[in-house]
Amino acid sequence: MYIKSWGSRGSIPVSGKDYLKYGGDTTCIEIRAKSGDIIIIDAGTGIRRLGNQLLEENLHKYNFIFTHAHWDHLMGFPFFKPLYSNNSELVMHKCPFHSKFVERILSKVMTPPNFPVRYSDLKAKISYSDACPTTFEIGSVTITPIPLSHPNNGSGYKFTEDGKTFIFLTDNELGFIHKGGLPVKSYIEFSAEADLLVHDAEYTPQEYERHKEWGHSAYSQALSLAFDAGVKKLGLFHLNQERSDSEMNKLVEICRQTAAEKRQKLGCFGVSCDMAFIL
Repeated sequence: MYIKSWGSRGSIPVSGKDYLKYGGDTTCIEIRAKSGDIIIIDAGTGIRRLGNQLLEENLHKYNFIFTHAHWDHLMGFPFFKPLYSNNSELVMHKCPFHSKFVERILSKVMTPPNFPVRYSDLKAKISYSDACPTTFEIGSVTITPIPLSHPNNGSGYKFTEDGKTFIFLTDNELGFIHKGGLPVKSYIEFSAEADLLVHDAEYTPQEYERHKEWGHSAYSQALSLAFDAGVKKLGLFHLNQERSDSEMNKLVEICRQTAAEKRQKLGCFGVSCDMAFIL
């Protein structure tokens, strides 16, 4: 399983000299299965560059999965160039919502006067799958959703292929249970012994006290979850819009020092744009 982050920033894209290492694009994750299937998680601004790459490689079939419908996870969708190609085939999996919610949300993003091209005018072939909320498969990858603790609801996911597991839990507040969310114990059990856990880590502990119930976690909470779940690697995700490269480096170093002090073998890092993994 090949995994690449095309955007890891939270809330709003950023740019400038302070954001060169970790990047400024918002959430978009690409997974390539051994079966050749392409899975795209969320359509933040990082999806623009992903679309360009897919067209360069002459790849035209994609599976879309969404974590939730907040703007920073959808705003890049109209700029995904494969949408404007007759060769493109997109399968929209109705996660985490059902019925026609996915269709309505995506078309709303492109409704005039917000955008000049209508959703109904896209050239790509777009179909919808009712796979969620139960475990389902895309090619050689098995996918299991879990409710997120986040305002307006959402889903995190477990991706498994050849005995390797990738857990993606962005926009998940571990210090407060939102309506539809779950207690920390459930996320620990869900993430148990994962090879890679990518988790929301927007705040420092001090920042979190001022933003409790906003739907995001402190990096220390994500670290505790990783320890308790016995995961092998932890990627800090949904980086705060104001978090500079140097500040992010310090948080990563604190995580690594804490792991060493606790004699944990956990590998910890901040997820940056263009960072890739092979499981």
